[in-house]
Amino acid sequence: MPQITCHTTHTSIGCTRFCTSSPEEAFLKKQLRKITLQSSIFAPLMPGFSRRGIMLLYSAALLIGFVVLFKSADFFVVGSVATARNLNVSALLIGLTIVALGTSAPEIFVAMASSLQGEPELAVGNAIGSNIANIGMVLGITALLIPLEFRKDVVRNDLPVLVFVTLCAGAALIDHKLSWFDGVLLLFGLGIFLFRLVREHRQTTDAEIIEEIPELEEILPMSTRKAVLVLGLSLCFLVISAEVLVWAVIGIATQIGISELIIGLTVVAIGTSLPELVVSVTSALKQQTDLAIGNIIGSNIFNILAVLSIPSLLAPAELSPVLLWRDYSLMFVFTGLLVLFSVLSRASPILRHWQGGLLLGAWVIYLVSLYTMELT
Repeated sequence: MPQITCHTTHTSIGCTRFCTSSPEEAFLKKQLRKITLQSSIFAPLMPGFSRRGIMLLYSAALLIGFVVLFKSADFFVVGSVATARNLNVSALLIGLTIVALGTSAPEIFVAMASSLQGEPELAVGNAIGSNIANIGMVLGITALLIPLEFRKDVVRNDLPVLVFVTLCAGAALIDHKLSWFDGVLLLFGLGIFLFRLVREHRQTTDAEIIEEIPELEEILPMSTRKAVLVLGLSLCFLVISAEVLVWAVIGIATQIGISELIIGLTVVAIGTSLPELVVSVTSALKQQTDLAIGNIIGSNIFNILAVLSIPSLLAPAELSPVLLWRDYSLMFVFTGLLVLFSVLSRASPILRHWQGGLLLGAWVIYLVSLYTMELT
């Protein structure tokens, strides 16, 4: 008969006693940490706060966290690009590395904050959920507005890379855990991917790089001192806003009784994909559709190689099996659908209205099923 251990936790709303057998020890400690964290934060406020008031506070923190996260990510790119220019770094390296990584800054810093707070599934859910949302929500909605062209260089060079790194993510998750070794391999893959980008574009002129990456032209020159100040402050706000966002997510999940994984796959993933949605829809309305699919494919590659590697390095842990068979599988299917749609019309590959509707519909069904499965 397994030994039964009882634990008592004292909070501002009373004393709670838990009894558990040893196999449940890790889960118990996680729950006790959540209860202690939430009660210690709200101890002075609890007498005057209803459950609804606490939810409103968490929701406000979540919204503020998203807004500050996005704005600080923009300033991070501005400060990084300006600093690199003052150090005479070429437009090629700036565009293919700094800007590319900077646009993934929200996902990266949320993954760091959640990993350091002991919530690796939130970080993994954010990475996988963002990839699903990028294809299902962003490309789905944009293709419903106007058909999107598959650029030949994207189909030839980038789409196979996305398929390969998606398979690598599956290999990392197949044993239902992320290890330090997985993280090192993913980061190594990121280095190879960036090296390949620079090598492919080494004959490209600065004017062509600026035309392909408009952010470079929009960033005005500034002094080195100002650029470093902007870079430093933006990094501080990225860290703070990511911490606030993760704290709010944990609080909301605790209050409504669902897992942080579900919040990461839905609320956080949608939030971090909203900039891509705005850019894609705005470009589509301006009839500038040739970059939309390429941008999403690039974003998904960075999410797997950069974002998924963070919980592997900072918080190696076992993961729920459902993450592999339900969430990763859908990400893989969505990636496969992109490949299928790109070869259906070899002469002029286009993501058509009905294909966008199919992606969007499948994504909505997935969201509904997540909460249905979690709450039943």
